[in-house]
Amino acid sequence: MVIVQPNTQIKLTNVSIVRYRKGGKRFEIACYKNKVMEWRSGVEKDLGEVMQIDNVFLNVSKGQAANKEDLMKCFKTEDRNAIILEILKKGELQVGEKERASMLEGMYRDIATTVAEKCVNPETKRPYTVTMIEKAMADLHLSVNPSRSAKSQALDVIKQLLEKKTIPIARAQMRIRIVVPSKDGKRIKDKLMTMIASKEDEDLDENYEWTCLIDPGQFRPINELLQSETKGKGQLEMLSLTETKQGDEVF
Repeated sequence: MVIVQPNTQIKLTNVSIVRYRKGGKRFEIACYKNKVMEWRSGVEKDLGEVMQIDNVFLNVSKGQAANKEDLMKCFKTEDRNAIILEILKKGELQVGEKERASMLEGMYRDIATTVAEKCVNPETKRPYTVTMIEKAMADLHLSVNPSRSAKSQALDVIKQLLEKKTIPIARAQMRIRIVVPSKDGKRIKDKLMTMIASKEDEDLDENYEWTCLIDPGQFRPINELLQSETKGKGQLEMLSLTETKQGDEVF
């Protein structure tokens, strides 16, 4: 006897489910374990490595796929990839208690690591240890949001630490070297002054050369300015990612 099953019945095992409610209906996607958080943090960029199957479900465990009518009614589009991306970005990852605790612990550590990499003690110019940042985060009573990337939450932590002065902290600075033709030196220097935190060295020979400290966010604007003002003859070199002294801050 031949048993005919509906074509929307798909059986999947060993998956991480992301659930999302929209338009009064619940939708789910089936992903590989651990890949959802890697995608949200930017580590994994290939959607094919995240999705166990390229489909949208009403219920993954029952293998019940969503039909086109429901998708169009709730998402206002038939673009399945766009729908999957919205669910992956905004949906809630379904995990067991032990798995969830392990995931949150790992993300808490990732947030602290990112803060430690981006900041220093402004009084000593030395980086903090990850452990010390974790203790400062505990003082903030931080709750990790598994739906947001560690990087975006780290930026929030830095902002809170600055506002509440939990510990003396400042964004680490980048040391760069700028080289432009001498004829363009003074004109470009005037435009660069508002983009530079401090100047360490200046040399005028065949070329005009500066060694400076900047906030990391200024690297791209400075590069764009140099390229437009010197018609590609200016050079920008990153010498170090952080301006620090040797050693770490410890208790």
